[in-house]
Amino acid sequence: MQVFAHRGASGDNPENTLIAIERAIQFDADGIEIDVQLADDQVMVFHDRWLHRTTNGIGRLRDASFEQLRQLKTHGDQQIPTLLEVLDCIRGRCQLNVELKHKEVAGPTLNALDFAVEQLGFAPEQLIVSSFHHRLLSELRYNWPQYNYAGLTASVPLDLAEFAQRIGCSAVHMDVANLDDDLIKDAHRRGLQVRVYTVDEVDDVIALQAQGVDGIFSNYPSRAIAALKPKEPSGEKATHGSGVST
Repeated sequence: MQVFAHRGASGDNPENTLIAIERAIQFDADGIEIDVQLADDQVMVFHDRWLHRTTNGIGRLRDASFEQLRQLKTHGDQQIPTLLEVLDCIRGRCQLNVELKHKEVAGPTLNALDFAVEQLGFAPEQLIVSSFHHRLLSELRYNWPQYNYAGLTASVPLDLAEFAQRIGCSAVHMDVANLDDDLIKDAHRRGLQVRVYTVDEVDDVIALQAQGVDGIFSNYPSRAIAALKPKEPSGEKATHGSGVST
């Protein structure tokens, strides 16, 4: 089962920052998940619509100029990075899942991914584009078929994983709170992978592995990776007794 670092190694580092991303790579995460939005014609790596939860700024991200955003600091004294800065940081060392937070950011994001393949050492299959906007994913899949797409859902759809297959996705990304065996089995029958967000408890990591989930997104990738490592065999048992065997 693969482990993706959710917004980088965000449990111990400011989310969606270069330090969180580099730390996830050091932990040998299989992939990293980030969020992108458009502000002042720049693709910014940021999750919320509003600035105040994770930075010293106020107001909406989309209302700020690029220069204003560059002056802000996260609560860990980091800068909000651009997508190109993140791509340059990773340079194909692991997979990257880019979640599109709104429709307008899609085109500039896919153009940046093209640049990453041409100039920054990524293979197209390392790049995953995900969104709750399923119609948008269908449009992108038509124009950029070389990348992988994943349909996000926080519910169990009436048609299970059929929606993802219909729009050309390779995976379903599912909320851990609503995951069930029927969705996993249906996705696998359709040749789709199932990745689950957000998984931080070791008991959930082990349970999802047993359910046959293909990947998880975790704020604590090192914890999840350690939980999935096979147990080392114990040493030889001590010999009992003091006599010489015959």
